[in-house]
Amino acid sequence: MTRGARVVIAAVAALVLPLLSTASQASAVGHGITADTDVFIRDHVGDTGVEPHSNAVWTSPDVKVCPTAIECLDSQNPEVGSMNHIFVTLRNPGPYGSGPDVGNLDVYRSTPGGGTGWSADWTSIGGALGVSVPVGTTTVRIPWPDVPGPGHFCLLVRWESANDPMTHAEGADTVLNTQRNNNIAWRNVDSVDLFSGAVEPRPYALGNPGQDQIATDLVLTDVGTGFLAAGGRLTVDLGPELFARWRAGGGRATGVKQVGEHSFEVGDFRQARFHGVLLPPRTRPQLELRFSAPSVARKGSHVIRVRQLAPLEKDPLADVGGVEYRVTLR
Repeated sequence: MTRGARVVIAAVAALVLPLLSTASQASAVGHGITADTDVFIRDHVGDTGVEPHSNAVWTSPDVKVCPTAIECLDSQNPEVGSMNHIFVTLRNPGPYGSGPDVGNLDVYRSTPGGGTGWSADWTSIGGALGVSVPVGTTTVRIPWPDVPGPGHFCLLVRWESANDPMTHAEGADTVLNTQRNNNIAWRNVDSVDLFSGAVEPRPYALGNPGQDQIATDLVLTDVGTGFLAAGGRLTVDLGPELFARWRAGGGRATGVKQVGEHSFEVGDFRQARFHGVLLPPRTRPQLELRFSAPSVARKGSHVIRVRQLAPLEKDPLADVGGVEYRVTLR
């Protein structure tokens, strides 16, 4: 190649490729990441797009479901059988690139819970092609028609662009993929309106996307610690399959009392936990959570988090997914 040709090619590259800022270049080099642009979706409120991270990844504030084509203030449960809309906020730039970008945004759903495998446990909802993302924040609306019952889902969103590829190769574990790629975000949030005397059931899946049997824990937490005192109740029905797997793993539980053949009522959220449930590879059996309020002592809102802990790389009990239930006693 002649010196003149090299000059022309360099000039064209300078015109076509957006430049990284000095700080972003240093950060990208330090992480072994090279990207022309960097659009990201937050995994949590304080997320700046730096990957990898070890924070929980399943309550993204940049993904919400609304009943109309006008963006709602807070995400809502989708209405079964109706047209719903998913709003995703894309942020530009992240720490590894700068400049406007064009790419595709895709949305997937799965049964609420943990331990999801990519892509076996996810079903496509739809997406948007050729989305232009200038510098700043861009909100994309994706229609979700004919939502299937029972209307409770985990949502996964993925941004893909030729100029902003996934920074780490995706494997079978959704948690690792999300922690390592700021193009992926996960939202598992469910609203529960609970009236006196009512029972609100919710499906929850414990998963093992790996190739070996694992022992996994199910942990239930009341963030505000006032749910039981206000009159709320939570029952966990493991069902025959998960009950047998729990018994095979030692049958140990804390903070709960057995109230049925396969069901347990939470008595102490400070230690509510099922230990050592054995899951064969590539399985995701379901249990049922039942929120109830035999009598409402105090009306108000509560946050109940249900998480699955399982082996993940070098961590013997890592957070591999969960659901945040926003329960309102009415």
